[in-house]
Amino acid sequence: MLNNRKITCLLSSVFIFAIVGLPTQVLAVGINEVMQEGEERADAGATAQQQVDSVADQTEKIINDYRSVTKVVDGLKVYNALLQTQLDNQEAEMEALSESISNVALIERQIIPLMTRMVDALDNFVQLDTPFLLKERNARIERLREMMERSDVTAAEKFRRVIEGYQIENDYGRTIEAYKGSTEINGNQIEVDFLRIGRVALLYQTVGGATTGAWDNDSGAFVQLPPATYQSQVADGLKIARKQVAPDLLVVPVSAPTRVMQ
Repeated sequence: MLNNRKITCLLSSVFIFAIVGLPTQVLAVGINEVMQEGEERADAGATAQQQVDSVADQTEKIINDYRSVTKVVDGLKVYNALLQTQLDNQEAEMEALSESISNVALIERQIIPLMTRMVDALDNFVQLDTPFLLKERNARIERLREMMERSDVTAAEKFRRVIEGYQIENDYGRTIEAYKGSTEINGNQIEVDFLRIGRVALLYQTVGGATTGAWDNDSGAFVQLPPATYQSQVADGLKIARKQVAPDLLVVPVSAPTRVMQ
């Protein structure tokens, strides 16, 4: 029997001989198969990488689209909130207008008597006031009374014109004016030039300045003034009112205010 060492050497010699003894064609076929397998694996890896890259690109596109849509949604939320606020305000205005419309009839029923009393008060005021431009002022009040009876004039227009009448009377207290008229002097109606200084003084002077007078609240009539004191002053006042000379100080008689006791 051969020992183990001899057997091992013998088997190694046989294996080497078997390899060395293989034909060259067989070795070439084996190498080609190995190389082809490697190429196929390389191609498979490249294909897999392409798929991974494609998925990554799609994922990035989806993320970008999501971000864009999120921005649009945020903008729409802000826009919708603004529209909702506007709608709420419009609804509140509609409710207020609806309530006002429902109260129009009630307000009109109350405003007409009020305007009538206002015209009466204005008429009473003119009659008690200094008697300047009485014809013009009484005619204005008469027009207001006629307007109040007309059905083709709206309540708003009536109220506007009544307030306008009050405004005109109010302006008389802040202006100076010269106008022509007539008054009784020594029992005769004489053409004179009137000078109105607000509501504090109403004076007259005949043409040429021979006679000068003023309205006296206490007596309720015109009284003549001393020409030496007031003739030139009233003449200058008439020129100032007509804007013929520059404004200047005037000396005119003014009635002292009376205290009303209650």
